[in-house]
Amino acid sequence: MKIANLIDPFRPADGPPPGTFIAFVRWTLKGAWPVLWLAAFVSVLAGLSETGTAWVLGKVIDGVVESGRENFFSARNLGLFALALGFFMVLRPVIFAISNLMTQVVVTPAIAPLVIMRLHRWMLGQSVDFFDNDFAGRLAQKQAQTSNAMTNFVTEAINVVAFALASLVGAFALIVSIDFWLAPIFILWFVAYAGVIRYFIPKVRKRAKARAGARAVVTGRVVDTITNIRTVKLFANAGHEDGSALDAVKTFRDTVIHFGQLSATFRLVLMTLAGTLPVMLVGGTLVAWQGGTATEGDIVAAGTISVRLAQMTGWVSFALMGLYRDIGEIEDGMRTLTPDKQLRNAPGSTDLAISEEEIRFEGVDFAYGRLKGGVQNIDLTIRSGEKLAIVGPSGAGKSTMVSLLLRLYDPEAGRITIDGQDIRTVTQDSLRRAIGMVTQDTAMFNRSAWDNILYGRPEADEEAVIRAAERAEAHDFVTDLEDADGREGYDAHLGERGVKLSGGQRQRIAIARAILKNAPILVLDEATSALDSAVEAAIQETLYDVMSDKTVIAIAHRLSTIAHMDRIVVLDEGHIVEQGSHAELLAQGGIYADLWARQSGGFLGEAAAE
Repeated sequence: MKIANLIDPFRPADGPPPGTFIAFVRWTLKGAWPVLWLAAFVSVLAGLSETGTAWVLGKVIDGVVESGRENFFSARNLGLFALALGFFMVLRPVIFAISNLMTQVVVTPAIAPLVIMRLHRWMLGQSVDFFDNDFAGRLAQKQAQTSNAMTNFVTEAINVVAFALASLVGAFALIVSIDFWLAPIFILWFVAYAGVIRYFIPKVRKRAKARAGARAVVTGRVVDTITNIRTVKLFANAGHEDGSALDAVKTFRDTVIHFGQLSATFRLVLMTLAGTLPVMLVGGTLVAWQGGTATEGDIVAAGTISVRLAQMTGWVSFALMGLYRDIGEIEDGMRTLTPDKQLRNAPGSTDLAISEEEIRFEGVDFAYGRLKGGVQNIDLTIRSGEKLAIVGPSGAGKSTMVSLLLRLYDPEAGRITIDGQDIRTVTQDSLRRAIGMVTQDTAMFNRSAWDNILYGRPEADEEAVIRAAERAEAHDFVTDLEDADGREGYDAHLGERGVKLSGGQRQRIAIARAILKNAPILVLDEATSALDSAVEAAIQETLYDVMSDKTVIAIAHRLSTIAHMDRIVVLDEGHIVEQGSHAELLAQGGIYADLWARQSGGFLGEAAAE
């Protein structure tokens, strides 16, 4: 095994992320702990080598002083020189090299992907409601922020905390060996140092958390504006967006200044305290030397270790600030990312078994947790192979029914079954694999046209992809595509959310994707609304062919697209108020007949006179 692979950076996490800091750290780093402890042990050895530096120098000085000038090259001194050379040129460099290897090659490259992939997998399982209530940019920022902060936290804990603690313990042992009465001086200084840390660090942590939250708001605001840049320009609201972003940036700047003021004060107090350590330890050793209980080498050792600890104090102060800043950012990320909004598979759930493709809504209520909206008391059976249309005014509950069928939400009452299987008892992946869908608001990835079509069935071959594109009337325009990087045809990238395509082109890609998926149940939610009349006519013929052996649910405002369906269900304010064939509903003279009569111009006005 290569040393870089001692930690598996892609190992899945166990269960959901906890909501408390220590438990969250254990969750994110599970599987890496043995290697992290090994890295910390090597860092401890590096810290002890700081004490070894002072001890070796002291021994060399004592040997030289005792032997005098005339015996400078004595065998004893040459042995001490060899010891010093071996320590400074071999042992110490090797220890530091191994320590650096552990952190830079083993730990750091593994922790970042380990954390971000565990968070990303968790996020993928969150319900759509979770994403609807936040900024996409903010969520992405929080994942990256938490991953970076956890990586810094781990590496600083190894490189600084373990190193510094080992240095302190070694220094204390060395000071006690010089003169026992120097120990109270060292302990007094350490207690003062710990008191300063205890006072300042919680404040650093709090202000770091506030700074992280303000930075995430800035990112979310900017990403939200860029994502909707066409709307910004169409409404000439660049000034408004500038003001909105400016308010967020000002708040962020205030938190940065607030953090910086505390940082400067913390640094001043620690550096002042650090300056007292060499004075106290070297002064105490000089007193001991004057009393005959310490040697010249002891003075050098005490001076070396105290100056090194004083220098280290500044480094440790910065590191501890960074450490607690990271803790603050991790906790800030936890608040956003760890809430459990997941719709989980039921215990013992099995894959959906499709036989007849019959769908039943049995007493289904759903109002998004509110008192009004959604659908109420829906009883509906969609027979095997039936082509069912759902129509009604905006807000009547049409899309809610589709969302419930796809189990993006669970009914608040009643149940939905497919071939007698309650969809809450089957795995969500098997349910959604059985349903192909084309929506009005078509989602595209900023990937190639090929990848976007292939998303319907990733294992499909080239012939199947091209055939699906041809049937969706997409092949001709796809072959003419070219992106900014010179990629052409099916290799051309479509831009974020498919922005480089027209609405009609995006829908044809989506239809090709659904054709390729070839699921036994097909849902069409305004599937041809963005197409011009000529393309729509060609696509309709294709869709009729695709629908021939499937159970179909079609939602449409343009009634011409659903007049041929086997049955039409009319929703109003969340209730089924009418159902029947096109002719039957026209004969009833109800809501559907009124909707049909009001279709005009491009919406089949000429047919309304029939």
